[in-house]
Amino acid sequence: MTVFQRVTPRLPVIDLRPSIEFYTTVLGFNLGLLWPENAPTFAILERDQASVQFCVAESRGEAPIERATLCFEVDDARALHANLAGKVAVEWGPEVYWYGRREFAIRDPGGYLLIFSELSNDPPTCREDG
Repeated sequence: MTVFQRVTPRLPVIDLRPSIEFYTTVLGFNLGLLWPENAPTFAILERDQASVQFCVAESRGEAPIERATLCFEVDDARALHANLAGKVAVEWGPEVYWYGRREFAIRDPGGYLLIFSELSNDPPTCREDG
């Protein structure tokens, strides 16, 4: 049977620059690829095992959907939350949910919701279960 190795979302945006700036300076991603060189319409951003691709919506005839949610599994959600404090608005959290994960969320410049999640044995602080 085929093994799925990894999934990398490709998200449409109006302008690459704000997304590249946000992911590199705020979240610590590296710019892996910017193409084409003279008038970029595509970028790959990478950090650790995570990778996100962005494409300029007009180049593919589509509009940004701004409804996608990216869930990043991290090893220390509290430390990341503390690191992002004052740099970005937090949508919610951090909370420990009934399903055993500590999570919080922010939005990127394209309007996409980014959830940062880690396993937690701590008691739930949020009882939303459905």
